[in-house]
Amino acid sequence: MTIAVDERETKTAVLRGLRHRCPACGEGHLYARYLKVNDTCPNCGEELYHHRADDGPAYLTILVVGHIMGFALHFAFGYLRDDPLLLALLLSAIAIAVALPVLPRMKGLLIGYQWAKGMYGFGRVPGADAAVSET
Repeated sequence: MTIAVDERETKTAVLRGLRHRCPACGEGHLYARYLKVNDTCPNCGEELYHHRADDGPAYLTILVVGHIMGFALHFAFGYLRDDPLLLALLLSAIAIAVALPVLPRMKGLLIGYQWAKGMYGFGRVPGADAAVSET
């Protein structure tokens, strides 16, 4: 049995996730490496291993990068129409340069949202399961 915690502010948690910060305190780092989420917040100790981001960050990244690349293709095609190899290389480099910093932000956004909504175990109070089973 899980016990829900007080209502958490979604906007604040999502913005903290976008900044690679703990959704609970906003101070601790969310990641140990590029996309490896810390098990707990180094600042406040909030458990972060509950997250289930899965493919969501990749889909959101594709959505953002795809829109940017649509505009880039529109403008670049007018100038580089005669050199398709240069056009392909330039657009590929832009796509990679945009996707790499966007992907961890999208993962942080989803983790912040899951934390704020108490999804996948984020809503449990530590030790509450043991207290409920004793009664």
